[in-house]
Amino acid sequence: MTRRPWLYLAPALILLITFTYVPVGNMVFYSFHKWDGLDVTMEPAGLDNYARVLTDERYWRVFLVSLYYLAASFAQIAIALYFAVVLSFQTRFRNLFKGILFFPYLLNGVAVGFVFLYLFQPDGTLDTVLRLIGLGDHTRQWLGDPDIANLSLAGTSVWRFTGLNFVLFLGAIQSIPGDVYEAAEIDGANRWHQFRHIIVPGIRRIISLSFILAISGSLSVFEIPFIMTGGANGTRTFVVQAYETAFQFRQIGLASAMAVVLLLLVLLITWVQRRILPDEEVTLS
Repeated sequence: MTRRPWLYLAPALILLITFTYVPVGNMVFYSFHKWDGLDVTMEPAGLDNYARVLTDERYWRVFLVSLYYLAASFAQIAIALYFAVVLSFQTRFRNLFKGILFFPYLLNGVAVGFVFLYLFQPDGTLDTVLRLIGLGDHTRQWLGDPDIANLSLAGTSVWRFTGLNFVLFLGAIQSIPGDVYEAAEIDGANRWHQFRHIIVPGIRRIISLSFILAISGSLSVFEIPFIMTGGANGTRTFVVQAYETAFQFRQIGLASAMAVVLLLLVLLITWVQRRILPDEEVTLS
């Protein structure tokens, strides 16, 4: 009888170990070697790959691009929280709006990249719309100008991922008992008071999770800049840099070290955030 739970867990554990822990272990092993991905033998490199990642400005400068996506992630959280609060109450066509907000997240990231690539290209959809409404003088090289290329990509990220945060917030808000709102209304609380004293404390854990996802996601952006610009015009992210290092320059060991550094950085930021915002028991009293 004591072995039965492990029988149920075995398939999931086998898949987890095979497709998560074994690849991570291989990545760590590769990071201590010089290897082009083709030779049968690997040359030991010790900590040289890590020293290069941590000291070469080229590999740290691309982290500045993540700041655009970090700001976009906070915009996603604000927009998603606003619509989740509004649509959690009785609102006309709220099911339609729920579908509209969540639909972009269902699309494949590559498809989203190509759609917005046509939107932002010269004389594309965005430029055409601006001319139709009399704002033709404001057309720009949306992906070709280094000053605004990252803003365009970050805006694409907002459109795609707002739906995820929206669903998380909406599910958490709807899990709050309805009698709590009724008691608040009897006491004279308006919508703002309900949001401040009921909704925010009730979804504190989800808000904390959203911030963790925002920080880790902004550090590991890949699909949108890779599809839309290929990392050109100052849009190269750390993951795009690691991809090019591995498959364009054939430096698998160095790229693996970059991946390990990114993993450790995300774990460190998550640990710090959990220390600052501990997972406390939520009460509405």
